[in-house]
Amino acid sequence: MGANPPEGEGRRRPVEAADVAKLPAPGTVIPGAIAFTPDGRSLTYLKSEDVSLNRVLWEVEVHQGAERRVVARAPGGGDTDANVSPEEALRRERQRLRETGITQVARAEAADVIIAPIKGNLYLLRGEGAPRRLTDTKAPEIDPKLSKDGKRAFYVREGDLYALDLASRQETALTGGATATLSHGLAEFIAQEELDRPTGFWPSPDGEWVAFQETEERHIPTYSIVHQGGEAVSVETHRYPFAGAENAEVRLGLTSPSAGRTTWLDFPGLRGEDYLARVHWDGPKSLLVQVLSRDQKSLKLYRVGLDGGRPALLVEESSPTWVNLHDDLRVVSEGGEFVGSSERSGFRHLELRDGSGKLLRTLTAGEWAVDAVVGLDKARREVWFTAAKEGPTEMHLYRVALDGGPVRRLTETQGMHRAVVADDGEHFVDIATSRTQPPRTTLRGREGEELAVLDDASQDPRLGSLRLEPPQLVAFPNRDGVTLQGAYYAPRSQALGKKAPLVVVVYGGPHVQLVADSWGLTADLFSQYLAARGFAVWKLDNRGSSRRGHAFEAALHRKLGTVEIRDQVDGVAFVASRWPDEVDTTRVGVTGASYGGYMTLRCLTEAPDVFHAGVALAPVTSWDGYDTCYTERYMGTPKDNPEGYQAASVLARADPRAAVRRPRDARRERPLPAHGEVGLGLDRGGQAVRPPPPARRAPLLASGRGPPL
Repeated sequence: MGANPPEGEGRRRPVEAADVAKLPAPGTVIPGAIAFTPDGRSLTYLKSEDVSLNRVLWEVEVHQGAERRVVARAPGGGDTDANVSPEEALRRERQRLRETGITQVARAEAADVIIAPIKGNLYLLRGEGAPRRLTDTKAPEIDPKLSKDGKRAFYVREGDLYALDLASRQETALTGGATATLSHGLAEFIAQEELDRPTGFWPSPDGEWVAFQETEERHIPTYSIVHQGGEAVSVETHRYPFAGAENAEVRLGLTSPSAGRTTWLDFPGLRGEDYLARVHWDGPKSLLVQVLSRDQKSLKLYRVGLDGGRPALLVEESSPTWVNLHDDLRVVSEGGEFVGSSERSGFRHLELRDGSGKLLRTLTAGEWAVDAVVGLDKARREVWFTAAKEGPTEMHLYRVALDGGPVRRLTETQGMHRAVVADDGEHFVDIATSRTQPPRTTLRGREGEELAVLDDASQDPRLGSLRLEPPQLVAFPNRDGVTLQGAYYAPRSQALGKKAPLVVVVYGGPHVQLVADSWGLTADLFSQYLAARGFAVWKLDNRGSSRRGHAFEAALHRKLGTVEIRDQVDGVAFVASRWPDEVDTTRVGVTGASYGGYMTLRCLTEAPDVFHAGVALAPVTSWDGYDTCYTERYMGTPKDNPEGYQAASVLARADPRAAVRRPRDARRERPLPAHGEVGLGLDRGGQAVRPPPPARRAPLLASGRGPPL
């Protein structure tokens, strides 16, 4: 079913403002947290029973006609933004989690056991019975995990780490001494927000040991945010590491439910400036640990044993700009071969290394990027992955042998494909979407043959009432000869003139892609609303965006707000030349959120003859007011790049006493940025006031960061 079958056109109405404000968008409620059971005979996932965000747990028997059934619902309605603890509310924000009900599950790797945190307590989900409560405490259990055999649960409560024997219900404290600034087993803010690492502890495969991080933040100054929009004024206080300032102190330890002691691991630089990036067990006796340097130009992979001896350096990747982190590490054999990925060639590709870190062979190559490893079939020695091999506006599933050979494509339909692969490599789940096809979730056999439809978002009843027109995808060269991708929504009325004013919807920052053959473009009700009222709408992935190779992304290194603006200017020029009789480029607006809010302000101050009005949502206005990790990755520190920080600041351009270029047209006013919490303002003396670091929102049409749905 496409977005708008012709026979239903007359019954559909234009998108209204009330539609834009409602979540979720039509055709976007899809299965999440999908996983096959250890024996591969069934799979489970979270999804609502309607088109809401309230999720329940479903199960599908792979060999029984793939009939799905609900096996668990959250007692009392489950988690909501209103009833979770402040700690969980922050985790939900950092994971861009909006769903309610059963929002997260933890599964055992080798047993059919599932636990879920619901309203701060842990519940056992087994069979089709009601969820069984495992804990009943005032403080919430956070980030639960299961041992591989499903006999033990691990979690954090009030800043310390605990283990729970599921049979006896006996709880053991693995750490102690947590304070308001000292925690055990919790990822620090920077890890959660900027390193895509939501967890701070890792149980061993046999459940006998737990690696965990200790985090000390007492030396980081507090920063308070006053909330005045509720019934009562409240103050939210955080320890926020501003660019160039100190980060939290982190160290990695090993503890055991039976040993009752902690062994601290010695990694050069970790107690100082470096980041604990990733931790993996490569067997019950040793860990693989990735450490990222503070300047993020070096990523080192170490192996360390349980005795806490000196870590052995296996691999180091370096870059003159920055090294992007990944989650592609897969252990083929304990202490032996492992699969990883690297951008050394300029594009992310897979490689196989031996236990000492020696490169055995490169598994993929070419001017296209691997997105992610999604499966490893150890028996067949095959790795499954998604990639942009067919071009940056598509994503497909592929497979390649660890012993070398051709890359085999397993998904056929045009668009974006996300996949979950069974451990035995016999089946996979494919979530396929395009501009004309809402997400369709299917169970498929090893060679890609469709076995059953698990979910079809095109059945969303709202799609029968709204007129949603897919945008046109285009590609063109910018002034430097670099090919850029754009999406154009044609105006659907002449209410604003024979030639339509243009609204540019922008993100423009690293790690995000807006323009893809994805249902997310069509389900963008804000753009549909504007087009229905006579605006033309344009989206462009400028240099700095993801999935085009590292050189494309790193073009903005140490100079944010420069090449991105030039590309957006070239995008408007392309629209003017491509649709000269349809678009009036003397009336151009721009809007975006987060980095898109920053881009909105930069477009208005740096190219006022092209962009004439704008609305900036949650913008960064001065990069020295943002956090260490994100900012320093792209800009260095304020100390080593003062000119870059000054040039990238919106505050210098917005200060009425600064040398702001005034537009020639008197109708064009100075930008007035808007912020979800605090806007750019002036104190009583007329001085520009630096706003607090904005809470970064999920970019328009993207699922967190990365390619859109």
